[in-house]
Amino acid sequence: MIQTKTNLSVSDNSGAKEVSCIKVLGSSKYTHAKLGDFILVSVRQLRSKGNKKVAKGEVCLALILRTKKESHNFEGSSIKFSTNSVILLTKTKKILGTRIFGILPKKLKQKKKLKFISLGSHFI
Repeated sequence: MIQTKTNLSVSDNSGAKEVSCIKVLGSSKYTHAKLGDFILVSVRQLRSKGNKKVAKGEVCLALILRTKKESHNFEGSSIKFSTNSVILLTKTKKILGTRIFGILPKKLKQKKKLKFISLGSHFI
């Protein structure tokens, strides 16, 4: 579960390395976000090499890819990752980077985030 002020790593090649959650999007009653939810983040740290499409301190939209808190499927299985990770998006929900690093959960297919899945290579 991702709450405000949670530090997250970035799993795409947009130029950001670490971000911090500012707000969980959705209704005002939501205080935490789960796998596949959208959040607002602030860029805290940049990668040293490569093309940078974001600047330090910039506010971006993000999609949660991996969480440390385990997530249960309707089949009875659960999935848990070692890091909290996101990908950065534009305001119109298009991906800033061109590649996604690491493993993607199949739960994103259930939430119909297919344009994000097409850039990934490994699925669990």
